[in-house]
Amino acid sequence: MNITEVRVKLTEAKKNRLQAFCSITIDNDFVVRDLKVIEGHKGAFVAMPSRKLTDRCPKCGGKNHIMAQYCNDCGAKLDEKRASRGTGRLKLHADTAHPINSKCREEIQEKVLAAYNEEVENSKKPGYKPPKFEDLEDFDYEDLNEDTETEKTNK
Repeated sequence: MNITEVRVKLTEAKKNRLQAFCSITIDNDFVVRDLKVIEGHKGAFVAMPSRKLTDRCPKCGGKNHIMAQYCNDCGAKLDEKRASRGTGRLKLHADTAHPINSKCREEIQEKVLAAYNEEVENSKKPGYKPPKFEDLEDFDYEDLNEDTETEKTNK
């Protein structure tokens, strides 16, 4: 695998743990968007793209986030025990793309963090203008302070 391009968009709110959104291109052929650089307890790390887990309302069939107490569509109260905790913390997100082995994860993290650090240094220069990337403009800034499944595995 050869990461041929890394694009970084720094977030504006530095008080949040989310520091940047990234997009990587692999072998000039395949793009993975919505990687996140998050400031964790042991320093910055790269979180893979993920989606919120949802389930359906038993009354109307409407889709709801797994932690919702009431249905978004009909307003019915949802069962509090519909999300199982299993052996650890409640799983709220599922990765949409992720490396299969640690070598791949380390390579992605190394290249993304290098590009992130370079962008942070560039942002300190006078006259800095953030890069414009159409594919980085539509990121979902929701849940900026939530723990991600990736961070839990990195602790």
